[in-house]
Amino acid sequence: MSGFDADLRVRRVVPVTHDVTTFVLEAPAGWDGRFDAGQHLTVTVPLDGPWGRGPVERCYTISSPPTRPETLAITVKRQPGGVVSGWLHEVLRPGDTLRARGPAGAFSYVEHPASSYLFLVAGSGITPAMSMLRALADRGSDASVVLVNSARTPSDLVFRRELAALSETGLDLRVTSVCEADSLGDRWDGPLGRLSASLLALAVPDLVEREVFLCGPPGYMAAATALLDGLGAEPERVHRESFEVGSAEALFATAEPADGTEAAVRVELKRTGRTVVCAPGETVLDAVTTAGVMLRSSCRQGICGTCKLSMVEGEVDMRHQGGIRQREIDGGRILPCCSRPLTDLVLDV
Repeated sequence: MSGFDADLRVRRVVPVTHDVTTFVLEAPAGWDGRFDAGQHLTVTVPLDGPWGRGPVERCYTISSPPTRPETLAITVKRQPGGVVSGWLHEVLRPGDTLRARGPAGAFSYVEHPASSYLFLVAGSGITPAMSMLRALADRGSDASVVLVNSARTPSDLVFRRELAALSETGLDLRVTSVCEADSLGDRWDGPLGRLSASLLALAVPDLVEREVFLCGPPGYMAAATALLDGLGAEPERVHRESFEVGSAEALFATAEPADGTEAAVRVELKRTGRTVVCAPGETVLDAVTTAGVMLRSSCRQGICGTCKLSMVEGEVDMRHQGGIRQREIDGGRILPCCSRPLTDLVLDV
């Protein structure tokens, strides 16, 4: 099987920084072990008691490479107030099981092969880059790779020691880390401050020739995108991913509205026999869930692919961020979380 939905046993729990932990999971029985470096899993956490009422789903990148298929690792930053990341850090231990589904996603060098890459990452955005770097090193790739890694302080740099060692594997890798401030007891002697055009021009003078992978918090992503635009990076060669839980509003705010989105439309749910109304400006997912029909979803921004379903009839304005492939779109699949109807719809739900 190329994908799975299974309970995975936790083999190891490995602290990485003061608020980042790697959970090493046993690969499911019967799985063929195939995935693309940079893809993610959707995990289901059974929140209960003081953590809330579950289950709740979240997406986490597989930080281990496909070249080591016996295990799958996710590397999770504990978010302030984050109940899922808090539960994983506080509750999950070796021998426990974690429900996971996947792998999924198109944020991978496999989807965009090139002779040279730039990974621009911040915080836990390092995890897909780490999977790709490990895979490139294991496979003896001759690609040229530059990693520019941003963090608040040196103590927040994830995989700091391993990144320093990766260049010794023979991989053509240059790492530039930039910190906003020193850590207590750890004075940073590298670039200090935030990502800037001058830093990028110095670290990656051939930036416009590289395939770029950008991952991090929304604010960082927006700032980095503006810098890349200013330095002449071709938009079609810049690939983005962020797993901040949010909404699709920003996706539609960055582009001209499509024709046909001004009127309410009817959304027929073929299998459940219900019809709901989708108001102007409302996504299909919001309309359906507001009407009391629960669909699987996680990122709500067209990234993870969790809510993917088949559209039998109709047309939508879908503004995804890599959570669905073109062949799936051609086959009538949509992501309702980032789709607004252009006509009445019939969905296979």
